[in-house]
Amino acid sequence: MKRPIGVSLISYFYLFGAVVLLVTSVFYDPNANSIGMADRFGLPNAPERLVRVCTGFLSLGMIYGYMSLKKWGFWMMITYSVVFGFISSILVSNQSQQPFLGNMLFSVVVLVYTIYVRKSFLQPFDQGEQVMEQ
Repeated sequence: MKRPIGVSLISYFYLFGAVVLLVTSVFYDPNANSIGMADRFGLPNAPERLVRVCTGFLSLGMIYGYMSLKKWGFWMMITYSVVFGFISSILVSNQSQQPFLGNMLFSVVVLVYTIYVRKSFLQPFDQGEQVMEQ
C-alpha cells in the first residue's frame, strides 16, 4: 500500500517539530518564554529540558511508526493528537496567546485525517513488502 500524501506531510511537519524540540532542549532559556513544555503538560516542577527531550524522542518514535504505516503508529498519532488537542484547548481558554488555538485546530485536522486514512494502517502487509504471485 502506498503512503497517502497527507501522512507524509503530517510526518514531515512533526519531524521538524521534534528536531526543533531536541535542538531547543540544548539552547533553551527557561526565562525567555512564559509557558514551557513542562507547564503545558501540567508539570511545572519538572525540568524543562528533560520534558523537551522526552517529547522530542517520543515524537520521533511516533513519526517512524506513522510514516511506516504501522498500526501502533496510527494509535500513537491518535493518542498524541487527542492529548495535545485537549491540552491546547485548555490553554486557549486560560491564556491569551493565539498559537494554542492553531495547535488545537491542527490536532483536530491531524486526528480527522488520520481516522480518514485508517485503512492504510490496517493493511495486513507493510509498505515496501511485495506480494509474490504464483
